[in-house]
Amino acid sequence: MANLLNSFTIVLSFLFIYGYNYNVHVMAQWPSGGSTRFYDFKVQTKRVTKLCSTKDMVTINGKFPGPSVYAQEDDRIIVNVTNETPFNVTIHWHGVRQKLSCWFDGPSYITQCPIQAGQSFTYEFTMVKQKGTFFWHAHVSWLRATVYGALIVYPKTGAPYPFKAPYEEHTLILGEYWLQDVVQLERATAASGGPPTPTNAYTINGHPGPNYNCSNNDVFQIDVVSGKTYLLRLIHAGLNMENFFAIANHKLTIVEADAEYTKPFTTDRVMLGPGQTMSVLVTADQSPGKYSMAMGPYMSAKGVKFQNISSIAYFQYSGAVPNSLSLPAKLPCFNDNLAVKTVMDGLRSLNPVNVSRQIDTDLFVTIGLNVQKCHSKTPKQNCQGLNNGVMAASMNNISFVKPKISLLEAYYKKINGSFTEDFPGVPLKFYDFVNGAPNNVPNNTQALNGTKALVLEYGARVQLIMQDTGTVTTENHPIHLHGYSFYVVGYGTGNYNPKTANFNLVDPPYMNTIGVPVGGWAAIRFVADNPGVWFMHCHLDIHQSWGLGTVLVVKNGKGDLEILPHPPADLPQC
Repeated sequence: MANLLNSFTIVLSFLFIYGYNYNVHVMAQWPSGGSTRFYDFKVQTKRVTKLCSTKDMVTINGKFPGPSVYAQEDDRIIVNVTNETPFNVTIHWHGVRQKLSCWFDGPSYITQCPIQAGQSFTYEFTMVKQKGTFFWHAHVSWLRATVYGALIVYPKTGAPYPFKAPYEEHTLILGEYWLQDVVQLERATAASGGPPTPTNAYTINGHPGPNYNCSNNDVFQIDVVSGKTYLLRLIHAGLNMENFFAIANHKLTIVEADAEYTKPFTTDRVMLGPGQTMSVLVTADQSPGKYSMAMGPYMSAKGVKFQNISSIAYFQYSGAVPNSLSLPAKLPCFNDNLAVKTVMDGLRSLNPVNVSRQIDTDLFVTIGLNVQKCHSKTPKQNCQGLNNGVMAASMNNISFVKPKISLLEAYYKKINGSFTEDFPGVPLKFYDFVNGAPNNVPNNTQALNGTKALVLEYGARVQLIMQDTGTVTTENHPIHLHGYSFYVVGYGTGNYNPKTANFNLVDPPYMNTIGVPVGGWAAIRFVADNPGVWFMHCHLDIHQSWGLGTVLVVKNGKGDLEILPHPPADLPQC
């Protein structure tokens, strides 16, 4: 028995150190807590053939998806990143709250300058009171399309899951794949002033599946045993699309959302936007066979072109007839808003939580698209947005412009001229946000352009209402806040009305990325107790590129553990 445990410890240590994508039986004991986990990331280009076409793409350690990072609650993680490509790169540790480690958060030009060709930077942070399913991804240009991987954090030693231990657990990363080089794609999209080209394929763990050309054998598969229950860690690392996920003839029981346990909630399908993670239990309780796991589009905006072919993986029982046809999974219609709402309605924190009743800072932020006037001398090339305009996006009608240096560095070193501290806490104009813009597209839907920050006092109890607008089209927006998780205390359709809004202050879900409902609103609460400069943005990269974001500057407190530390010596320079 001792030899068995020693062997398991050696194997698990190997997984932690090298980040291989293996499936871990969770019935064995966790490794000891408070350890330091070291990883070495080499940013490399790799030649890949998919969808009948070959191209070079940026990867970590030559892997797509990249290596998984494994740790335990309260572990310290150290990742040395060396850039061996000609492209700028940063790595963001999505969902990690980065307590007093804002310098290592990763968004380019927000907390750091990019790691340039031939340079290295070491990320160091601790998973303080955090466990569950996270992921890491590039946070510069559109490199996130190929540079991403799982970050799995296990509970402390002796702390079981709040549900029966699964037989096995598997990680499924949902993504998008373009035949085109994604850096060139972003540049071409920005230059056109119009919308991006839809993805050529959706992928599950990098595999498109049999619905796409030359992909019959490019398919991910989980082999399962009848009667056993599996934990599937779902991660949405896609770029510009939200997606439904379902398994043919099998129920999904949600037990975790955005790396926080939830009350078990059983459903036929789930929807994840980019940046969201979800863990579900699936019991192999059907007759032996091959069952499809399907990833298909959720598109709530009107008039947008998108990929409508689903990606397929297999959930295959041992003993099933080899090469048998798979049973198809039933996905909702691409614009089924009710299916999205049904899942959100079912998300509740596992236990009653302590939500701030008193509010110090009450914010109201509108979210939506804009059309800027065309000022190009070659409008056919550069003004392909609605009505011959240029597409943009904004919060409170301010389109965020990334600076030329790191905002965190500018704030810490008091360098003037990079940003202003005047992002408005309420819209400059109030109107029927959902049903009617104040003016006609494109003449007066322009946003102000600027690098404006919202400053919060340390310890402020914050309520933020996010309101979707119909200036161009209403749409579900996955909004991600760096450095924090927040309680989603309310959401609804239409214009937010404080007199009629229903809030859950007992057991709201604790998330880091919230889908603001199409033509609706979401209310979140958090305490500003982590000093630094934190990016808040839409996780649809096209919207982020168009300016749908802002930064929250949280001031230092007074105690030793309330002050932003000095920058690391190897912080990249612009």
